[in-house]
Amino acid sequence: MQKKVNIKNKRARFDYEILDTYTAGIVLSGTEIKSIRESQASISESFCEFNDHGELFVINMQVDEYSHGTHYNHKPKAERKLLLQRGELKKLEKEVKNSGLTIVPLNLFVNDRGLAKINIALAKGKKLYDKRETIKDRDNKKNLDRIKKSFNN
Repeated sequence: MQKKVNIKNKRARFDYEILDTYTAGIVLSGTEIKSIRESQASISESFCEFNDHGELFVINMQVDEYSHGTHYNHKPKAERKLLLQRGELKKLEKEVKNSGLTIVPLNLFVNDRGLAKINIALAKGKKLYDKRETIKDRDNKKNLDRIKKSFNN
């Protein structure tokens, strides 16, 4: 039985306001997918970027070297191509160029068929006061839950 792989980018929802999400495939080599299946990857500092040919790549995604790999092992911080439909790519490229939005990965997972997929989001950067508001809301919710729990007992 294969364990579930779900690697999250926890900072993404704090640093960015999520506008739209997509699920994309990733072009990987043999040792890269083996490392991802062992949960040896990180997308915390990564972002997505278009090249000159209109292809979408994920930059700064850390996939550790496979433990049983030989000298054919992969580079840990290589750029990896993302696979989306042509219409989605054109829409994303237009939004990024015109609106100044950015594309950030939210989570990396392995689906039922054993393929690595990544959820990406079209996002707008938050200002400092928005982040403070998020922290305040989270603290208020925590306090309210604590009060409710003590009231029910």
